[in-house]
Amino acid sequence: MSDPSPWAVEAHRLGKKYRRGWALRDCSFRLPAGHVCALVGPNGAGKSTFLGTATRLVRPTTGTLRLFGVPVSDPAVLEHIAYVAQDKPLYERFTVAETLRMGRELNPRWDDATAERIVRAGRIPLDARVATLSGGQRTRVALALAFGKRPKLLLLDEPMADLDPLARHELSGLLMAEAAEHGTTVVMSSHLLSEMADMCDYLLMLSEGQLRMAGRTEELVPGHLLVTGLAEQDGTGAGTFGVPAGLAGHHTVVESRVAGRQFTALIRPGGPLPDAWETNEPSMEEVLLAYLRSPGAPPLIAEEARVAPDAGTGPGTGDDREAAA
Repeated sequence: MSDPSPWAVEAHRLGKKYRRGWALRDCSFRLPAGHVCALVGPNGAGKSTFLGTATRLVRPTTGTLRLFGVPVSDPAVLEHIAYVAQDKPLYERFTVAETLRMGRELNPRWDDATAERIVRAGRIPLDARVATLSGGQRTRVALALAFGKRPKLLLLDEPMADLDPLARHELSGLLMAEAAEHGTTVVMSSHLLSEMADMCDYLLMLSEGQLRMAGRTEELVPGHLLVTGLAEQDGTGAGTFGVPAGLAGHHTVVESRVAGRQFTALIRPGGPLPDAWETNEPSMEEVLLAYLRSPGAPPLIAEEARVAPDAGTGPGTGDDREAAA
């Protein structure tokens, strides 16, 4: 990795198929280095599967994956990534001090000060055994190992679900400081959408194993509008109302609903809007929830996040096997 790629992650038609079906399918995107990226989607969307392929714990069925320009199948990538899984696996018989010592012995760029600061901020005794720690304390120790490694790419799968609000706020600040000070790229899966909006400047959304949204938040979110207006009669003569016919004809409708004689919709505008419609700028959380509730809405992939069609066809790019029928 002497000449690192500007892309921390490059996936080309990445897929994973199990007996029950596809957990991840035909995912192509690239993530620039140095961003804090939210990986969002409903349960079963493929988030953990993608993180598993990036950590070599899951072998993809199709496609390729590169980290900083190096195929994920190359053992050299392991030195530059750190991963905190949902269950925070740690050696339960080790004390906290022994766990940190293990991190120091195994990682050549180990940052003792950062690791100990994370542990001590949670008032965790260094002589306590991991088996005696609460869920939140185990999370702190796991994050201390990850940060102490000084990785180029930090992968986090629901890292803060068992932390109290104060601890989440503290560690959110630590994540953003890491990215700013050391250029660490962070990819974090979470269901805490409101907190992700404050922390992350890049978005990846998965649904039913496929990519639905990818790009910088500052580019994706402002491209949407919340519109409200009078619904139109549906023409059945029953006195019922529906979304105006011209809405879908001129604009990309992500989600719409009618309550009484009023319609509300989240759209990607494709031109001028009627003066009678009230418009508001949605929050990132509102945009994400609309896409999560509407799996049939057209995907939104920013130009920067797109991968060239032939990006994964060269030699040595990683796994590229066809799925079994």
